[in-house]
Amino acid sequence: MIDRKAFRKDFDVMQAALSRRGADVITADSSWGRARELDEQQRQCKAETEALQSERNRVSKLIGQKKSSGEDASAELARMGEVSRRVKALEVTAKEAEEAFALAMLEIPNVPHESVPEGDHEDCNVEIRRWGEPRRDEVPAHWDIGERLKILDFEAGVKLAGSRFSVLRGMGARMERALMQLMLDLHVDKHGYEEVWVPAIANRKTMTGTGQLPKFAEDLYKLEEEDAFLIPTAEVPVTNLYQDDILNFSQLPIKHCAYTPCFRREAGSAGRDVRGMIRQHQFDKVELVHLVHPDQALDGLTSLLADAEAVLQALELPYRVVDLCAGDLGFSAQKTFDIEVWLPSQQCYREISSCSSFGQFQGRRAGIRYRDADGKVNPVATLNGSGLAIGRTLVAILENGWQQDGSVKLPKLLHQYVGGRESIAPPAIPQ
Repeated sequence: MIDRKAFRKDFDVMQAALSRRGADVITADSSWGRARELDEQQRQCKAETEALQSERNRVSKLIGQKKSSGEDASAELARMGEVSRRVKALEVTAKEAEEAFALAMLEIPNVPHESVPEGDHEDCNVEIRRWGEPRRDEVPAHWDIGERLKILDFEAGVKLAGSRFSVLRGMGARMERALMQLMLDLHVDKHGYEEVWVPAIANRKTMTGTGQLPKFAEDLYKLEEEDAFLIPTAEVPVTNLYQDDILNFSQLPIKHCAYTPCFRREAGSAGRDVRGMIRQHQFDKVELVHLVHPDQALDGLTSLLADAEAVLQALELPYRVVDLCAGDLGFSAQKTFDIEVWLPSQQCYREISSCSSFGQFQGRRAGIRYRDADGKVNPVATLNGSGLAIGRTLVAILENGWQQDGSVKLPKLLHQYVGGRESIAPPAIPQ
């Protein structure tokens, strides 16, 4: 969440920064507006309480003086009763306002970093660089390629679970597993990550810590009769491994990678990518998570981005990197670079990894802190990014490796993970 002290001390500055995300973020009836109103209510309660306590002290002293001199103090005693009742009422009001304020703060997005480009939609994102030569000839869509190779079965996915689920068969299943192994090996052996294996279910506190709740409840799969959810990304459990911990500054940076299945209802994507594997309700992903000193957040983001790019380079897949504008940032993100892989069938780049710095936003929400050399405790900064989304990587390999005879040429590095096979050929037609 945003810094409460900064919210009070630098309100106008923070409001101007948040307004870069869109005017609706800072309206009077938004979480930001409610937080401002509730904070002011708490201030007023505190000021009135302090004034009443001062009066109570004065009246209490006067009562003592009158009693010692034998004078009637009934009026002062009555006033003391009125003051006590009012103070108790103010305490209740202040407590209720504080609880509502805390909830409103959980719904306020992160403040964009000053380096984030201006803009209110994805067309305002800024391309940073490209790698590889995009394929410009006509290529079938990955669902046609996969079905002809008998490795993608969308009908079976619908039969088993419903729309936006799929079944991988034979080399399709093996490639999914191989890509997971390849990515993890690369990040552990070459990039210095510690691999972790985490639950695919998270409780409410864990979901709140990384910003999925309360804002995005409708996009999560909730478990019946339990206050728990299927995870939308490994970012949730991996970051929260350090929930409510105080780390020593010498432990930073911490770098983890993890494979998990991911589950998203895609509630806001009606009609988008309804065919194929681009936008599924269940998909596999290798995630990269960093915990760093706040001063190292942007340098850490550069490093994390390079680690994700290295996977695409190793797989010989053309891509580009874009710097997201303020209006296209995710809720918790302070700054984000998207990596978009080239899909020949669409003749465009599509997102395959989103690498973000969250600053101390998640550290505050999840209670993840570090103790510096002077003994002062502060929230850590967190980063994460896909390294990579496995299903979309498989899609990119099928389309970029497609050959005119219907086979798919596999990237060289992948050969050792699929038993030495260099390509996938269509099944022979029975005579």
